[in-house]
Amino acid sequence: MAEVKLLTFVCNWCSYGGADQAGGLKIEYPSGVRLVKVMCSGRVDPQLILQGFRKGADGVLVLGCHPGDCHYKSGNYSAQKRMLLLEPLLAQFGIESDRFQLNWVSAGEGERFGKVVNEMYNKVAALGPLKLTDSAVKEETA
Repeated sequence: MAEVKLLTFVCNWCSYGGADQAGGLKIEYPSGVRLVKVMCSGRVDPQLILQGFRKGADGVLVLGCHPGDCHYKSGNYSAQKRMLLLEPLLAQFGIESDRFQLNWVSAGEGERFGKVVNEMYNKVAALGPLKLTDSAVKEETA
């Protein structure tokens, strides 16, 4: 069985620090987790998430600063609003809602980072590899 690919967007100011701390604490997470550092979770456009699925991700996780702690004041609130709009689109492409998650991890939460990433990875692994519908695949070539 092929390893699950979990695309994980982490904000520069908090979640990336949490990932770094997890490494320092030697908290393990699967090698199928791919981190993409962005300046703010609010900069993660739903199109990036859909493209991630089209390019082979079996799941996508967006991690940002806790609400009220955003370096850019309201970026994480923007992310939250955008991701709510994304959920109905996922269903249209035949992507189960459990394959996507938005969550919060601060720079000092290495243990939380490991917990959130491992739980999401296991959830996606239980679903198995993503099989996109023909219309979702055609979107990529259009």
